Amino acid sequence: MAPRAPRAPRRYDPDRRTRIIDAAIRVVGRAGIAGLSHRTVAAEADVPLGSTTYHFASLDELLVAALRRAGEGFAAAVRDSGALTGPGADLAAELARLMGRWLGGERTGVELEYELYLAALRRPALRPVAAEWTDDLVATLSAGTDPATARALAALMDGICLQVLLTDTAYDEEYAAEMLGRLLA
Repeated sequence: MAPRAPRAPRRYDPDRRTRIIDAAIRVVGRAGIAGLSHRTVAAEADVPLGSTTYHFASLDELLVAALRRAGEGFAAAVRDSGALTGPGADLAAELARLMGRWLGGERTGVELEYELYLAALRRPALRPVAAEWTDDLVATLSAGTDPATARALAALMDGICLQVLLTDTAYDEEYAAEMLGRLLA
C-alpha cells in the first residue's frame, strides 16, 4: 500500500457558509431549482462537496438560506426610499416607481427571487420563509397605512410583478400607480 500524502491543514474560512449560499443563488439563477444539488453548489462556490453538506444537511435547508438572502431586497428598498415617511409623499406613485426600478434592473435577480418564493408551493420547508418575506414587506408598508391595506398592497404588487415576469410585457408604472392609488383611497 502506498503511503498517504500528509493532510493539508484545515483552512480557516469564516465566509464559507455565505459563499455557499451565494453560489446556490447563482446556480438557481442559471439552471433553476432543478439544477441545484450539493455538487453543483460546491463546484460553483469552489469548496469541497463535504462543506455544502456540513453547512446544509439538505437542499431544502440550502434553499431556505437562499430564499432568506434573496428576499432581503424589495422590502429594504421600500424602507430605505423614504416613501413611507416623507411629508405629503404620494405612496402609490412612489411604490410604482420602486417596482419599476426593481423590475427594470437585473431581471435575472428578480426572476430568481420569484422562483425561490414560488418554490414554497411544492416545498413546505420554504413556506415559513416565503411568509417572512411577505410579512416583512407588509410590516414596512404598515408604516404608511393600516395593516390590512398594507397586505392588499403587497398582494397587488406581487401580482403585477408576476404578470410582468410571466408575460414578458413591459412594466406600466402609470397603471401600477393608479391601481395602488385605488387601494389607498
